[in-house]
Amino acid sequence: MGTIEKQRIADLRRLLREAGIDYYIVPTADYHNSEYVNDHFKMREFLSGFTGSAGTLVVSEKEAGLWTDGRYFVQAESELEGSGIVLYKMHEENVPTIREYLEKNVSEGQTVGFDGRVTDAFFGKELETAFEGKDVTLVYDRDVAEQLWQDRPAMPASGVWVVSEESCGMSVAEKLARVREKMAEENAAHLLISKLDDIMWLYNIRANDVECNPVALSYTFISNECAVLFIQSEALTETVRNHLEGNKVICAEYGTVADHLRSCEINGKVWCSGADISYMLYKLVQGRAELIDKKNPTELMKAVKNPVEMGHIRECYLRDSAVLTKFLFWMKENAGKTEMDELSVAAKLDGMRAEIPGFLDLSFPTISAYKSNAAMAHYSATEEHFSRIGADGFYLVDSGGQYEGGTTDVTRTIALGAVTDEMKLHFTKVACAMLRLADAKFLYGCTGRNLDIVAREPLWECGLDYKHGTGHGIGYILNVHEGPHSLRWQYKPEMPETKLEEGMIVSDEPGMYVQDSHGIRTENIVEVVKGDRNEYGQFMGFRHLTYVPIDLDAIDTQYMEPSDIRKLNAYHESVYAKLAPFFDGAELEMLKKATRAV
Repeated sequence: MGTIEKQRIADLRRLLREAGIDYYIVPTADYHNSEYVNDHFKMREFLSGFTGSAGTLVVSEKEAGLWTDGRYFVQAESELEGSGIVLYKMHEENVPTIREYLEKNVSEGQTVGFDGRVTDAFFGKELETAFEGKDVTLVYDRDVAEQLWQDRPAMPASGVWVVSEESCGMSVAEKLARVREKMAEENAAHLLISKLDDIMWLYNIRANDVECNPVALSYTFISNECAVLFIQSEALTETVRNHLEGNKVICAEYGTVADHLRSCEINGKVWCSGADISYMLYKLVQGRAELIDKKNPTELMKAVKNPVEMGHIRECYLRDSAVLTKFLFWMKENAGKTEMDELSVAAKLDGMRAEIPGFLDLSFPTISAYKSNAAMAHYSATEEHFSRIGADGFYLVDSGGQYEGGTTDVTRTIALGAVTDEMKLHFTKVACAMLRLADAKFLYGCTGRNLDIVAREPLWECGLDYKHGTGHGIGYILNVHEGPHSLRWQYKPEMPETKLEEGMIVSDEPGMYVQDSHGIRTENIVEVVKGDRNEYGQFMGFRHLTYVPIDLDAIDTQYMEPSDIRKLNAYHESVYAKLAPFFDGAELEMLKKATRAV
C-alpha cells in the first residue's frame, strides 16, 4: 500500500526541482471551486492516494503533508499508509494550518507554487499576506504535476439544456437588465462570473458537468454592451445556441477565457468575487483594471425565488416528502425482518425518488447512516465500509433530489427499535430545536446569525451543541448548498451575513452527535415569508416546505415545554393534511398513526 503514491511524490519532487519550486500545493478543486470535483480534476487524489472529498496536499523536498478534516482522519490514515505522506489533522490541537506550516517552513528566497486555476483567489490572497515583506515568490501559472498523469480522464462536457421561461419565471433579458443595474450602482464597467450556478441561473440553462449539480463548466464576462459566455462548444445544441443568441449572449470557447481577458478592451472597473474566482483569473484582471471584489450580484438575485419558482418548489417538496415518508414507513416495518444495510436501503430510496415525475438526479449522494456511523455528520457508506441494519437504535438518512420543479434536501432520524433514555432526550431536543426555529417571528433585517440561537437554545439549555451550521440556502434546479444567506452563529470573512428576504428558502437542520453511539439530525426546508407590519416594522417568519413526520417513537414529552408539544402537534396536523392525498389503505393508516397528537 502506498508504493505507487510514494513514486509519484518522488517524480513530482523531480519536476519541482526542475521548475525551481520549493513548496507545491495541490488542493481539491476544479476551476470554479465546485462542491463536487469531477475525476478530471482529482490531482490530489492521483498523487496521494487519498480519496476523501476534502483535503490539500503540500509537497516539498523534505516532506509531503496532507491536510484534511475530522470526517476523514481514519480513512486518510489507512489510504496514506506506506506513501510517506504525513497526515495533518485539521482543527486538532497543535496542528498547524497550511498557512502556519508554510510561514514556519518556507525560507527567504524560496518559491511556493500551485495551479492558479484550481486555487481560489481568497486562498491566494491569504498566501500573499503570509509572505508580505518576505523574499518569497508565488508561482501559479502551471500545473506542474500534469505530465505525470498519463491516463487523466477527459474534462466533462455534458449536454446543455434550456429551462423554459414558464418554469423559471424570468427571462434572460430581464436578469441581464437587473445585473447591469447593479453594475451601474457599483460603478462597474464589467462583471466576471466564475460561479457555475450563478451563470446557469442568469442564462436559464442547466447541464451535468458536476456531480449532483446541474451546471456546465463556464465563465461569463458582462458589460453594458455585451455578454460573453465561455462554454464548451460540444455541449451546445442548436436549440441552446438559438436561445443564447436570441438573448444577445455571445458564445466563446471555454478554454479561451484567459486569452480574452488579456486582450479585450477594459474601459473601467471590473467586478468579481474573490471567494469564487480562481487566483489566476483574479490576478490577470487585477493586472489590467481596478477590481471591485465582492459577491456576484447574481448570488442574491437567485437566492430570492420569484413566485413562479416558489409555486414549483412547493409542489416539488410535497411529492418528495410523500416518497421519503413511505420509505421511512418501510424501514420501520422491515428492520430486523428483512436483510438490509446502509447501501441497500439508500439504493431503495434513490430508486423511489427516481420514479417521481420530473426527476433529474439526486441533489447530493444520499447519506445513509446506522447507529454510531450517524455520529459523523457527513458520513458516507462505501462498498468497503458499511453497516448492516437491525431492529434497534437510530437510523439517519439525509437525502434529496433534483427535479424539473426544484431541488430538495431533507433529513430524518428514526428509531428502528429500542433506544436509550439519553437518545430520546437528544432526539426530542433536536425536534424541538427544528420546530422552534421554523416557528420564529423576527423583524426584517435579521440575518441567520440572529436566528441560529433559536434552534440551539433547547440543546444549549442541556449543555449540548452540534458542530455545524443550522441552515443553508438551496437552489432552484441548482446546487443544494446555495448562498449568500445561511443560519450559523459563527461567521468568517468569506461568509458575510446576509439579511433574510421574502422568497429565500433555507434549511433548518439542528442535530446531536455522540461519538461511538448515535447521531441525530432533523432537517426541514422552510421558506422566508412576510408577517404582520406595524409601528415596529415588518415582521417576518418561516413556512414549512418539508412535510415528513417526526418519529414519535423517539419523542419523550417530559423533555418538552407545552409550547413545544403544541408546535409538534400542529406540524403533524399539517403533515397529514398535505400528504393524505398521496396515501391510501394501510399506508394512510400508518400516516394517521405517525402524525397523531401527543
